[in-house]
Amino acid sequence: MRALTREAVAAVDSLGMLGVVLEQAAHLTDALWRVDSASAPRVDAPGGLVVCGMGGSAIGADLAAAALADRAQRPLRTVRGYDIGPGVGPGTLVLCSSYSGDTEETVCCYEQARDAGAPRIALTTGGRLAELARADGVPVIGVPGGIQPRAAVAYMTVGALECAALAGAAPSLRSEVEEASELLAELAREWGPDAPEDSLAKALARALQGAAPVVYGAGVTVPVARRWKTQVNENAKLPAFWADLPEADHNEICGFERAQDFAAVFLDDPHGDPRLRRRLELTAESARRGSAVVEVVEARGESPLARALSLVLLGDLVSVYLAALERTDPTPVDAIEAFKSALR
Repeated sequence: MRALTREAVAAVDSLGMLGVVLEQAAHLTDALWRVDSASAPRVDAPGGLVVCGMGGSAIGADLAAAALADRAQRPLRTVRGYDIGPGVGPGTLVLCSSYSGDTEETVCCYEQARDAGAPRIALTTGGRLAELARADGVPVIGVPGGIQPRAAVAYMTVGALECAALAGAAPSLRSEVEEASELLAELAREWGPDAPEDSLAKALARALQGAAPVVYGAGVTVPVARRWKTQVNENAKLPAFWADLPEADHNEICGFERAQDFAAVFLDDPHGDPRLRRRLELTAESARRGSAVVEVVEARGESPLARALSLVLLGDLVSVYLAALERTDPTPVDAIEAFKSALR
């Protein structure tokens, strides 16, 4: 495939993943309305917020925590798994985030939180989670159906942010959500399928084709690096990996000389900690000794949330374009569905 035009992507994108990605700006503001519609009460939660979720339903909590950073006033924790962990009780707000509502790990955590007497909120389209929550009189923040869980990232991020505010764990970032929405609308035009072939998202997809991406984040971009990895996995059906700085400088850097089959992507926050930015610069220089491709990408936006979400949008577009280059439909995840069937 020589050109990543709208028509060329549509030829493999049978269920319209690209269109959903381009709607992220609207998802952000719609998410605020949906949180308000749930009428969830404020709670005094000295134990902070625990968000239980898996995959695309969990990454929003990581993005929210990174955007809040030192503005968080109480603990924020993401649980990926069956066990909600220690210390959860009446003084901790638990947000159970499952797009389908049938994620067994998340439903299990909901039941543990209920047994522990913790206040709860469900963030879902329905399923078993919604049934349990409604039976218990627990607020349900509705998410629109008909898309893949990973495409609901804006809803999950805003849901986690607003629940952190309800728990007294952090200030509300509504103004930053609105700023991010305006920015993503601009970037969707700049990086979208009608943009020139040398635009950033298309150029990155071509650079990554044929190599296994390893995506590095630092500070606010750490969860974004994880998001890039999983989007390449699910949309392009390719192996990809992620790591964070400064940790990678204490181990992974030793493998750069034999990384010919890998492409290193560094996600830079231009407003980040100068120490982390210096590490990122030097680590990228080290990666150039052996990696097939080394790319450094800067976040856009004024607020930490906007900068994180600008890179989320970029990574999502890159993964869809990479799927098109590989002639792979980005939406179906047959391997995951087969695995779930085997579990059942």
